[in-house]
Amino acid sequence: MQVSIACTDHNLKRGNGDHSKQSTTSPNVVNQARAKFRTVAIIARSFGSFTPRHISLKESTGKHTGMKYSPVGTILSGPSCCCKAVAEQLMTIAYESGVNLFDTAEVYAGGRAEIILGNIIKKKCWRERTEPPCVTHHSVFSLHFVGDQAWSLQQNFTGEESKAETERGLSRKHIIEGLKGSLQRMQMEYVDVVFANRPDSNTPMEEIVRAMTYVINQGMAMYWGTSRWTAMEIMEAYSVARQFNLIPPVCEQAEYHLFQREKVEVQLPELYHKIGKYALMHWVGAMTWSPLACGIITGKYENGIPESSRASMKSYQWLKEKIVSEDGRKQQAKLKELNHIAEKLGCTLPQLAVAWCLRNEGVSSVLLGTSNPEQLTENLGAIQVLPKMTSHVVSDIDHILGNRPYSKKDYRS
Repeated sequence: MQVSIACTDHNLKRGNGDHSKQSTTSPNVVNQARAKFRTVAIIARSFGSFTPRHISLKESTGKHTGMKYSPVGTILSGPSCCCKAVAEQLMTIAYESGVNLFDTAEVYAGGRAEIILGNIIKKKCWRERTEPPCVTHHSVFSLHFVGDQAWSLQQNFTGEESKAETERGLSRKHIIEGLKGSLQRMQMEYVDVVFANRPDSNTPMEEIVRAMTYVINQGMAMYWGTSRWTAMEIMEAYSVARQFNLIPPVCEQAEYHLFQREKVEVQLPELYHKIGKYALMHWVGAMTWSPLACGIITGKYENGIPESSRASMKSYQWLKEKIVSEDGRKQQAKLKELNHIAEKLGCTLPQLAVAWCLRNEGVSSVLLGTSNPEQLTENLGAIQVLPKMTSHVVSDIDHILGNRPYSKKDYRS
């Protein structure tokens, strides 16, 4: 189960004097974010240890939920961020910069991630604050329940022993009891969004949708969404919701970056078209994650695997193999070319990559990963690059990548 927090009001006020000194394009950034319903998300992910990572973005209002979000987010994952002091520092920087969404899960560090997150939120009084530096703040939280297919992967990350069958998957029992447990650890009465992280082939779709509708009706959550679901599975959830007058999901969490585009750019738009007006009445959009492809797009693997990098960790052997493969070497060559575009725009390669994700109108939020304040500050700078993402720049990027997916019809606005 994954939990996210978001502030549902205008939170993009400057946190200090430096933030107030922005370029003349900053108003355009805000307008674009609101007009295109962009959100900023922060993920507090922990693989073996809790590392909350947060980001601040300009806010935009959800067309069909009324909730307001900031347009860029960040992810904190890895042993380097297990320190509570570092977690609080990163969360504070993100919050005071305007970040309004915190995302975590019940499996992260065996629940410790939720405890740390809740303690920081309570200490800072972010749920109640109605004054500067962030204007009226109402934090938004989202939780993830891990589907049966993903449990072995999550188990490897956390190092925990296998849980009981009733403590995993997307059964009604696990969704309800798991959410109650997460709320208790975070010291909260409700979360704003509950995500079903990966589907559960052992649980009927009707039971999943009914369980999500129940926790929403009981006031334990405001909305629910899917994560890593296929288009067909999302369509089935919508069909069940329509048939039984239940609550449908409002968004999908999907991997999206320069080298992973098919689902967000083709499959989801085609899904919206097939479902029709019913979907558009409820759907918020895609909440994308891994915009830097697990650090590959940062360029730090250009000359090999640094000792302190994620790919050097034993649990990330798959990432190392991916980097050193033939496809990995080709990606590094393309990143060198993309770096020239970044230099022309006056930004870094990571900022260009994040801004590229944000420019997609089908993306409502981007989840970033950062392990220190410097990375967080750099990632937040992507918002200033967004107005520079002209059709010409995007075309140049597509030319270098050579992987733009196409569908029979273009359903994107």
